[in-house]
Amino acid sequence: MSIGNKSSNRSSWIFFLLVFILAIPFWLFGMAAEQFFRKEIPINLPISALMFVCPMIAALILVYRNNGADGIKHLLKESFNKRIDRKIWYVPIFLLMPSIMILAYGLMNLMCSAVPNLQFSISNILTFFFVFLIAGICEEIGWQGFAYDRLENRWSAIRASIILGVVWQIWHVIPHIQAHHNPEWIIWQCTGSVSLRILIVWLYKNTGKSILAAAVFHAMNNVCSFLFPNYDSSFTTFSIFIATTLVAIIVTFLWGSKTLTRYRFRHSN
Repeated sequence: MSIGNKSSNRSSWIFFLLVFILAIPFWLFGMAAEQFFRKEIPINLPISALMFVCPMIAALILVYRNNGADGIKHLLKESFNKRIDRKIWYVPIFLLMPSIMILAYGLMNLMCSAVPNLQFSISNILTFFFVFLIAGICEEIGWQGFAYDRLENRWSAIRASIILGVVWQIWHVIPHIQAHHNPEWIIWQCTGSVSLRILIVWLYKNTGKSILAAAVFHAMNNVCSFLFPNYDSSFTTFSIFIATTLVAIIVTFLWGSKTLTRYRFRHSN
């Protein structure tokens, strides 16, 4: 392994450690404030979910340490100014998660006799999307914009995605516990989200490393999840895990585990 790879690998783990340290006040505040604020939140989210700012803050701190203000400007420019040249990628960015959720809903109907009906409104979708997009941007500036490329300097795209996904989900465990989810729910939610990270990386790389594309897809996942009927049921997260993992396997097979960008049926000129 080259010195550059060692440095990149070390900086990614320093980033992970810093993200966890920055999250500690949010976890403690979530624990202390739960009895006062839980009833004010219309969906089952703990106060500690506000830790979504931590990956962005950690990335900005480390970039500033290494490259000063110019490094921060470059990171933010890369986050918002990347154009997606192949417009076809807007289709999976916006429609893949709804499709996965429909597949999960179909699986639920096959495996369970009593499944709530799908119910949602345009106003709820737009409100959730706006809120979750802000959270998604803050997270993906850190996870994709800073950590992922450094991991991929050493490992293949699929391995880097899984490592990033595992760390990402360990980071979420305490908020899941504070939301009073049972262990089975947390296991399936986290495992399915590791597969989700593979899809985020796939879209990120095939849109020219667009952090905004990753953030929009991240937001679409959250929107669909909280609109999903009976989302607090572990049976629901199990169904979503199956659907998301199936799609991640198909994507990995078609685009290749090494890069997630080499579509195997692309015609050569």
